[in-house]
Amino acid sequence: MKKKTQILLIHGGTTFKIQKDYLRFLKTRPVSIEKRMRWSEDYLDKRLGRYFEIIRPGMPLKENAKYDDWKIHFERYFPFLRNNLVLIGTSLGGIFLAKYLSENKFPKKILAVYLICPPFDDTLPEEDLVGGFKLKPDLSLIEKNTRNLYLLFSRDDNVVPVSHAPKYAKKFKKANIIIFDSKNGHFKISVFPEIIKMILSDIKRLSR
Repeated sequence: MKKKTQILLIHGGTTFKIQKDYLRFLKTRPVSIEKRMRWSEDYLDKRLGRYFEIIRPGMPLKENAKYDDWKIHFERYFPFLRNNLVLIGTSLGGIFLAKYLSENKFPKKILAVYLICPPFDDTLPEEDLVGGFKLKPDLSLIEKNTRNLYLLFSRDDNVVPVSHAPKYAKKFKKANIIIFDSKNGHFKISVFPEIIKMILSDIKRLSR
């Protein structure tokens, strides 16, 4: 039986310059007992779970993330990965993949990388981008690591402004940079048909 194509999805997170700010965040952030409907969870499973093996590593201390911690945890999944997988990183997970793939040769063949609303630098309106997630000037290795590279942004995103898109665009030769008019701000959406279509298209091209 042919094994399913793998999708490995790295979730978002937050970083803080000082512990006091982190504690304030824990004390003041909104909480709810209602289940949050995210496109990256049930929707992705329902639309692609029949054809893909979806892997979601729970990255360490996502509310006060450190790049080195995430790197260690990420690499522990490598023995389970197969060639021609799809990598998806959302928000902080996006810049994590951008940094990792720009600094390291990935051990498996990557069919596609999707960076969804990834911050480029520490110019976010309401959050710090610290914890070792700073990108190096040369990102060219990312395109060598994958057959297809996509960066997705939303014009109404108030967390990672669309102004970060052209910063990434200057670093790449063949990346597909897609800007949506609205994805309910910071991609707070329950369905995401566009990414489903793109992933399935990647698979079709692979089989040609």
